[in-house]
Formats: sequence, C-alpha cells, structure tokens
Amino acid sequence: MSTKGFYALLMALLFPLLCYFIVKGVTEKNITMPPHFLPDSVITEVVDGKKVSKTIYHQLNDFTLTNQNGEQVSLNQLKGKIIVANFFFTHCPTICPRLTTNMHWLETSITNAQRVGDKTPDFIHYLSFSIDPERDSVHQLKKWADRFQVNPELWWLLTGDKKTIYDMAVKEMKVPAEDGGLVDSNFIHTDRFILIDGNRQVRGYYNGLDTIELKRLSKDAIMLSLEKQPGRKSFLAGKIPVIAVAFGIVIAAVGLLVYNLRKRRKNVKAGNY
Repeated sequence: MSTKGFYALLMALLFPLLCYFIVKGVTEKNITMPPHFLPDSVITEVVDGKKVSKTIYHQLNDFTLTNQNGEQVSLNQLKGKIIVANFFFTHCPTICPRLTTNMHWLETSITNAQRVGDKTPDFIHYLSFSIDPERDSVHQLKKWADRFQVNPELWWLLTGDKKTIYDMAVKEMKVPAEDGGLVDSNFIHTDRFILIDGNRQVRGYYNGLDTIELKRLSKDAIMLSLEKQPGRKSFLAGKIPVIAVAFGIVIAAVGLLVYNLRKRRKNVKAGNY
C-alpha cells in the first residue's frame, strides 16, 4: 500500500467519527431547551471526586378524571408524552372559547413530520380541566368538544372531583389565580397554558390568548420532544470510547502492515530475497 493509499484509508476511518463530534458539538451549542420550573429540593452528589449540586424539580402527581367520552383517564396513561394543559369551563362568558380555539390551533399545527400519511403526533397530548365540574358533565363537555372539533385521541376535556382538579391547578402546576371579572371569584380563572415534559415536570407558562406566545409554546413543545429523557440512552451512549479504541487499533494495524510491506519491498530491491 502506498503512502497516499494509507492516508486515504486513514481519512475514511476517521471521517465518520470526526463528523459525529462536529455535529454533536454544534447541535448542543445551538439548542436551548425550555427551562424547568417548580424546584422541590437541592441535593449534593459526588461526581468524579467533585461535589455537584443538583436541583430536583416537582413531578406532577397522577390523577383519575373523566374525559368528554365518559372514559376514566389518568396522567399515567400519558407516560413519556409532552403535555399542554389549561383550565376552563363551558359556561365561561369571557376567555374560555378563545382559549379552546387557540388550543385547537396548537393541536392541528403540531404534527408528526416523520410519518407519511398519518400526521397525528404520538409525542404530545392536550388536557383541558374544567374548573366547574358540577355543571360540566360529560354531556356538556361532549357538546363543547363537538363545537370546537376536539380530537379525543389527542385532547381530553376533563371533569370529576373538584378537589382533584383544583389541587392540579394550585398544588401541582402552581397556576396563579387571576381576576375572573364576571366569573365567580371562587373559580381559578387563568389564561395560562402549561407545558409539561415527558417526565411530568412543568417547563413553561404561556399566555393562551397571545399568538406570539402560542408560537413560542409550539416551538418549545417540539424541542422537548427531542430532549433526552432520564434513563433513556441514545444509540451511541457509552459506545464512543469503544469506537475510538477500535479505530485506533485498526489504524495501528494498517500502519504496521504498510510499514512491513514497505520494508519487504526495500529488502526485495536490495536482493535480500
């Protein structure tokens, strides 16, 4: 093998690995994930002999409520999915119709671009909690769902135990109560949309009446779908050192082979064979 051939083989072996590290570095540098909210505690761990502080963020507790189809559903059924949630009620005279319209816009605008034919995204789900469950029966929610073309496969309108719903708003998602105007002051009346990641942690609050905020929410939801979840390893996780060692061994073997061939060629020319 000639010197040029050796260098060509060397480049062929190293180029894929080099490209991987370049793309990985550029991607990690330019991607900014939505921040975490609602810290629960801070723990200190020893990593490689150094103390590292780690914030533990609140993870939403499970619930069991009833959706617009009369089905008992829970948060555990949405394991690993990105969630967009809000709070509403069907007798709302002010912002709720607009909030539902805007949630419908999100539902139809975020699609699965990787799937041909069926564009239904399998990484996201929408939840609308009724803050007036006494009047918002399954029948009433179904009428609301039909009015706004709610897809039950992607979006649940929820009713049920009032304490469960209010605990989700106040204790779990920490949604601030706002002035409801003509609405009963006992209601949690808010225009916030809440973004929740696949680990059931809050990652953002957005004004559900603001188109700019809605676009930001859409972008952040897509970003979260790309985020590595705790405990889930990528295909190359832990394999890079092994691949690097393998490349090193191959390169060393090829180099030794080239050296021996060139030495043999010189010996032949010198008449030693």
